Amino acid sequence: AARQIAERRITAEALVTAYLDRIAAREAVVGAWQYLDREQALATARQRDAEAPRGPLHGVPIAVKDLIDTVDMPTAYGSAIYRGHRPDADASCVALARAAGAVVLGKTVTTEFATFTPGKTANPRNPAHTPGGSSSGSAAAVADGMAPLAFGTQTAGSVIRPGAYCGCVAYKPSFGLINRAGVKPLADSLDT
Repeated sequence: AARQIAERRITAEALVTAYLDRIAAREAVVGAWQYLDREQALATARQRDAEAPRGPLHGVPIAVKDLIDTVDMPTAYGSAIYRGHRPDADASCVALARAAGAVVLGKTVTTEFATFTPGKTANPRNPAHTPGGSSSGSAAAVADGMAPLAFGTQTAGSVIRPGAYCGCVAYKPSFGLINRAGVKPLADSLDT
């Protein structure tokens, strides 16, 4: 998609609109999103269309797990305790994605603090089945076509399990490969 945007065969705005339309059609069933800002996503997409390509994610919409800080969206870590919390900065991974041209659609559901109470997310392949956790919203959003890619976090199986349960590819990077600044820790010696 980024190549098509760079070559002006499609616009970032059209791509983001298509994903937002899918979210509008399916969110009531899947429940993948904790926070969504349609107008902000469209404004960012228009900005990407007006500028030279920033990098390999230019104009590509992404979803971000609610355990990962975003400066322009609330981050509640899946907990009522942090409802309305506004971080002072983007997590390193979000900052890198934005620098590469990504358009953040919103925040996806996580289990509370990536370990406790499950969220509202249903498995898009079979709503009677679990989507897994803790990156349930991220996996469900990708599996249901609400986002082409999403950030999750993993201490034990929190990315690969929801990916497998929901039927999408989930990638756990090597420990220490990606800076975890701005990501709520669960087990600092294991988190990726």
